[in-house]
Amino acid sequence: MRGLSHVLAREPNGERRMKRRTWAGVIAFFLVVVFTVVAAREPVPFVTFAPGPTVNVLGKFDGKPIIEVSGRETYLDKGGLRLVTVVPSGAERKVSLAELVSAWVDPNRAVYPYEAIYQPKDTRASVRRESSVQMVSSQDNAVAAALGALGVKYQTAVKIAEVEDGGPAAGKLEVGDLVLAVDGDKVRTLEQLTAKIRPQPVGSDLTLQVRRDGKVLQEELTTTGSPTDAKASAIKVQIAPSYEFPINVDLNISENIGGPSGGLMFALGIYDVLTPGSLTGGKTIAGTGEIDAAGTVGEIGGIQQKLVGAQDDGAKLFLVPAANCADALDGNSDPDKMRLVKVTNLSDAITEVQAWVKDPNAELTRCTR
Repeated sequence: MRGLSHVLAREPNGERRMKRRTWAGVIAFFLVVVFTVVAAREPVPFVTFAPGPTVNVLGKFDGKPIIEVSGRETYLDKGGLRLVTVVPSGAERKVSLAELVSAWVDPNRAVYPYEAIYQPKDTRASVRRESSVQMVSSQDNAVAAALGALGVKYQTAVKIAEVEDGGPAAGKLEVGDLVLAVDGDKVRTLEQLTAKIRPQPVGSDLTLQVRRDGKVLQEELTTTGSPTDAKASAIKVQIAPSYEFPINVDLNISENIGGPSGGLMFALGIYDVLTPGSLTGGKTIAGTGEIDAAGTVGEIGGIQQKLVGAQDDGAKLFLVPAANCADALDGNSDPDKMRLVKVTNLSDAITEVQAWVKDPNAELTRCTR
């Protein structure tokens, strides 16, 4: 009995030791899981790019034509000229480790170091403002390039790209206003406008003549100190080089789309709307590229993600800025479904599109490494 009693007495102690080991293992496993989850959620200094929506610039937004022209005959094209976009993870939100890994293994997404895309001081609002200014400039350049291709002459001008809340111009000037004169003196360039405002004593009253929606208006403003020099006058607006065109071209598009990379497709769309017939031949064409007033097409970011978005939305031809060709060839698009064409200027783009519409198997200027 004593032996049995001894055995029986020891069995509970053994169970306790086994339970302690079991619980220690469970707790250790739980902590590993918790630490892994926490680490996966910790932000890392990277930005992800994903394919964004595409927009047919020959279509409508909010019930109005995206390209709206007055002062010249226009022509309808039932085809598609698709502006392409990307969706970045954002300035104020660094991605988690889990999101980073997910984007890294996804062939349709891209990962960039945070400092390659944003500055430390960038916020969602500041990025949006900069993007808006770039879009205004891009649209003006697109109109200038298209009219230049059509042989229509125009003059340089200065446009209001942003009005700072609470500043002297708030409630008086609007984004899109063309500044024609300051205190009766004509201005045509950024330098001329700055030279009329900055040397004035802070608190000076100025009269700006602007053109808005085809009407010439006089606006009275009182200057304030410049953020970079308290003794210099400012009216707290962002200004951009622009043009005074003989016809009115409005580009109506969502405020969520910004930046300069839609310039080429806007220019093509404007050219198409102002010329008889159909540039697209009823087909769907996509493309991207910053453009200047002379029609030169410049490099942009996110080309591989833009290719994916364009192909998903049915584009059969994609216009690639020459500087982006090498990256485009490494993208996840199917060359049997969508042809990639290299362009260096608006004239190239028009010629390539016309050749392809006439013969989809035509020899085009291909992207090479």
